[in-house]
Formats: sequence, structure tokens, C-alpha cells
Amino acid sequence: MPTPISTDVLIVGAGVAGLWLNARLRRAGWSTLLVERGPLGGGQTLKAQGIIHGGAKYALHGALTGASEAIADMPRRWREALAGTGELDLRGVRLLSDAHYLWSPGTLAGNLTSFFASKAVRGRVDTVKGDQLPPALQNPAFRGKVYRLAELVVDVPSLVARLAELAAGSLLAGECLQPLREDGRLVGLRVDGRDIRAQRIVLSAGAGNEALLSELGVAQPAMQRRPLHMVLVKGAALKPLYAHCLGGGPKPRLTVTTHPGSDGQWVWYLGGELAEADGVARSEAQQIEAAQRELGQLLPWLDQRGLHWSTLRVDRAEPAQSGLVRPDNAFLATDAPLLVGWPTKLALAPDFTDRVIAALERDGVRPGPAEPLPALPAPPLGVPAWAALP
Repeated sequence: MPTPISTDVLIVGAGVAGLWLNARLRRAGWSTLLVERGPLGGGQTLKAQGIIHGGAKYALHGALTGASEAIADMPRRWREALAGTGELDLRGVRLLSDAHYLWSPGTLAGNLTSFFASKAVRGRVDTVKGDQLPPALQNPAFRGKVYRLAELVVDVPSLVARLAELAAGSLLAGECLQPLREDGRLVGLRVDGRDIRAQRIVLSAGAGNEALLSELGVAQPAMQRRPLHMVLVKGAALKPLYAHCLGGGPKPRLTVTTHPGSDGQWVWYLGGELAEADGVARSEAQQIEAAQRELGQLLPWLDQRGLHWSTLRVDRAEPAQSGLVRPDNAFLATDAPLLVGWPTKLALAPDFTDRVIAALERDGVRPGPAEPLPALPAPPLGVPAWAALP
């Protein structure tokens, strides 16, 4: 019979939200245990593009939305953490780019007037040209305009690995999770036959929250899935590009990030409108054809011969919203001892953690006597899709 464990906070789901929360709580003196059924970051986290948004893309037409307000401080907090001076010490996490770019092809540059007037981006956007352009756009045929946003791009696998280091033995691989009750009251979870008692239980398992809530007999909060159909392309002709391409609507026409393949070649990961409604309805072959057309129109000098293409379907799990709209902030619902939430975006992991800590403080929950954890089987690190491309 596995040894029972008592801890202050039991977290289920080791994506960026659970890992960040676990590290913050441990740094603040709480005892924690983080349970994961699969690989670390293996759900949505390792399918993210790694952009630490500051709200710019939510103000493309000058409208300062709730999302713009909520996310505006995230780049600063992440930069401090990456420098080792913030709420976490993330030194060693690979920074893919210290800026993200807004790229306006041709005549669409005129559409940016209201964007630059927006409070969300004022003072945080610079025009770049010539050898300051992203390498992929340094071509005589390029006719657009490019603006540098104060938003960095992190290598998500190295982020997950660093957060796993900060867990310091508090990770547990667990397949079978069941409610642990006393006198009808939830006091913890039974994980693969091991009783784990906790003052609070946090579900941060992304899409997995839905099944966990069902197992606990809890109906709320409800969850929605926003599907995406992302495209990956790899080849020697590709140069680094981290940019939103402006379209005619309120969303980027195309969002491109660049990631290292297992053989050292660059892989472009394509999202934006390409990956949304129409893209979701397309087959893999149709989506690849659509991506090839987009790149042919936007980057006509790019030699597409010899490129390797693939697609990846992603379900973004979020709290249910009317009309499947994107939530503005990280989300947390509390019904002691259960806390259930979604960060809604990788960049908002610190905001999600703030909400959990605020809930603990509001309920008067305090760290209890520290008990050493036994040696536990830890989940493996997840592998991103771009590492598997030939």
C-alpha cells in the first residue's frame, strides 16, 4: 500500500499553469504536490507558439479590450523571471526572440493608424527596416512595413524543463485519480491507490479538467474547446520569423513563430486566421495547400521546394463563454476545497497563479507543518510536435 501523503496544495495538471503555480507556492513556503497523467506540458502547453503577449494583437483596430488590459503587464513579469529577478528564477530558459513583430503587407499599412493610437500599445512599438527586419523578410522584394512589439518568444520545451527543476521532487505521475472523502467532504484525492490529503485541490489540467470534474461529481465550471488547425513547415530555406501578419479583420491573418527541429533545421509554426474557422474545417491536405498559398502571396521569394509540411489540431480548453469567444483573463472558480481554472493563454500563467494565491489568502489558508515527500515516480518531459518532423 503506497504511503499516504499530506500537503497544503494538491495540483492536478502539469502544463504551464500547474507548473508555474507549483513553483510559486513552493517558493512562498507552501508544501505542494503536482500530479500529471501524461508527459509534462504534453497537453496544450507544448502546442503553444511561446509568444508572451502584451495585448498588442487585441488592439489591431484601436479598441482597448479587457484582454489588452489584463495581459499588458505579462511581458515585464516574464522578462524579470527570465533574468532571475522576478517571481520565479527562469534563468536558463531559451529565449527564441526578444521581440515579436507586426508585419503589414503592402497597402494595409494604412490600417494601423488607430492601432498606434491605442493605449494598449502606446510607447511599446517601433518601426524597423533594413537589416533590423526579421531575417525572413530581408529581401529586396519585400514591400510591407514591420513594427517591433515589446513581446518576447520563449522556447516552451526549455520552459517546461526549468519549471520541472523548480518542482524539486514534488511531481507525481498518476493514472487513476479518485475523490478522497471523509463524512461526505472532499479532503483530497486517491492517486493510483495512494491517499493524498490537502487543504486545497487545484485543477489546472486544461482539457482534462472536464473529465476530472465529472469524476468528482461537479458540474461547474463548464468548459469550452476552441479548435485550431495549425501548420508546421520545415526546411533549409526557412529563416527565423516571429510575427503577426496583419489582415483586413481584427485578428492576425497569419502568426508565424520559428522553432528548432531535432536536427537543427528551423520549423515554422503557423497560426492566426489560417488556423481558425475555415482552417479547422479543412483536411490536412487542404490546410497545407492553404498555407502554401498564403506564404506564396506574402513571401513570394520563399522557395517552397524541398519543404516538409504537416498539420496539428489543437483544442484550446477554456471556461465556457457565450459564442465560444476567447476569455479576456486567466480564469479561476472556487468552491472550497476545490479550485478549478484555466490560464486561457500561456502568457497568463502568472495571472492564474495570482488568482489562486488570492483565493488562498481570502479563505485564510496558511502553510502547514512541512512533511518530507517520499520518492515519487515523476512524469516524463513532453516532446513538441516540431521535434518529430522529418
